[in-house]
Amino acid sequence: MPTTPAPAIAHTTLAAAPPAELSLEERMAFINAAMTVRLEEAAVAYEVNTAHIPIEPVDLADVVTVPLTPTLQPPTPYPTPVAALLQRAHHRLRTGGWCSGALVDEDGARCLYGAIHIEARSDQSVESRGFEVLMDAIRRQFGDVDSVPSFNDGFASGRIPMRMLDQAVGLADARGL
Repeated sequence: MPTTPAPAIAHTTLAAAPPAELSLEERMAFINAAMTVRLEEAAVAYEVNTAHIPIEPVDLADVVTVPLTPTLQPPTPYPTPVAALLQRAHHRLRTGGWCSGALVDEDGARCLYGAIHIEARSDQSVESRGFEVLMDAIRRQFGDVDSVPSFNDGFASGRIPMRMLDQAVGLADARGL
């Protein structure tokens, strides 16, 4: 039997089509998707790596201070004598400066006690009630504190003592003192 050769199979290879160029919007969409994945991975890694670090909440009153420079004009005084005294003392500290370790430092800055004392203008009754209200405001937030001078001297910056003095102004006004 004669053998017939098998038909030759023509092998044709298709050349790969050149890649279609992506438009700018398509490239930006791909990069956006890739960056989103990378940022999500980084966020998870950050959470895992910092989960063991204890944090303390930040009191925004310690961070945000407006205005940055105090006005030279005193605010409208409160109608009650103790609230007005504490308000004047607060204004004196804002404009004249705060200090610790002395009633008045060499630059004229005063501590809480020195500001209230000078603003009381020799009215012992109003001065002592002002110290009582200030101690109430301090003890509400800080617990058992011995005295205004010891509280004042416990800080390197006047931000917290002045904030407590400002809270005492509101407390005295609310009490009608």
